[in-house]
This record gives sequence, structure tokens and C-alpha cells, in this order.
Amino acid sequence: MTVSDITRRFEYSYWANRKLFAVVGQLTPSEFTQNVAGSYGSVRNTLVHMFSAEWGWVARCGGPSRGPALKADDYPTFESIVEKWLTVEGYVDDFLVSLTDEDLQRMIEFDIGAGPKSAPVGQLLEHALTHSVHHRGQLALLLRVLGHAPGNVDLLFYDAERAVRA
Repeated sequence: MTVSDITRRFEYSYWANRKLFAVVGQLTPSEFTQNVAGSYGSVRNTLVHMFSAEWGWVARCGGPSRGPALKADDYPTFESIVEKWLTVEGYVDDFLVSLTDEDLQRMIEFDIGAGPKSAPVGQLLEHALTHSVHHRGQLALLLRVLGHAPGNVDLLFYDAERAVRA
């Protein structure tokens, strides 16, 4: 695994997020916060969890500090989430540019409530990305339940879109 590999996956993740943002932006305020299902209940809560977790993993790896987990109630509107999310993307981009391939092997100690653990930076960044894929799937289901088709955000479609642009 290289920094280039990780960067490509983050770029894909941001592309997929924007595809879903286009649909989330069509929700009414009540649909946005409606408790529907899934691990976090609402579209808003799921989105806040996604970017809070991504920022948290990047912070553990040496990126900008997040502090405590972000709270959904602090983001009452979709616009407030997008504004903060774009800031976090900037933090991640700056962090990725600062990394070398060797940095991906640096061990990080962490504890997320199940006792102390350690893993290399590259593995933790992969985890953050996979975590986002998991929750984008939940988000897609929530959107469908609310009557909004999210479209396909698979990596294959990202690669195809990039190939057309190139």
C-alpha cells in the first residue's frame, strides 16, 4: 500500500459523498432528521457520525486534532454538515500530502473502548475509508426508505467517470 493508493481511495470517497450529497440536499428538513433506521437513525446522524469518525481516525494517525466525537445536534441543517465536511476534507488532503509511504508503517496506539490496540497508519486509514463505505450503504438505504433514489456510488463507477474525463 502506498500514499497514492490511500489518496485515490479518499478521492473516491469524496466523489461518492458528493453523489449522495446531491440527493440528501433534496430532503425536507424533517426528512433529514427523521428517525428512519440503521445504526444512527437519521440521515443527519449518519452523516455526522461518518465525518466525525473519519476525522477521528485521521487525527489518531497524526492529522489535525478533532477533539471529542462530533454531536449530530450541533449540525441542525444539511448545509452545516457540508460546510464542516469540506473543512475536514481539507484537513485530510493536507495530511495525506504530508505522508510518505514509510509513514504508512508507523504504529499508532489507540483505544476506542475495547482496550488498548495498535495498528499501522496505513491500516487505520484503510479502516476509516471502509467505515465510510459501510455507512454510505446505510445512508443509501435511509434515502430509499425516504423515497429518494441515491444512485450508484461504487468504485467501479468512479473509475469509469475518471476514465471519461481523462
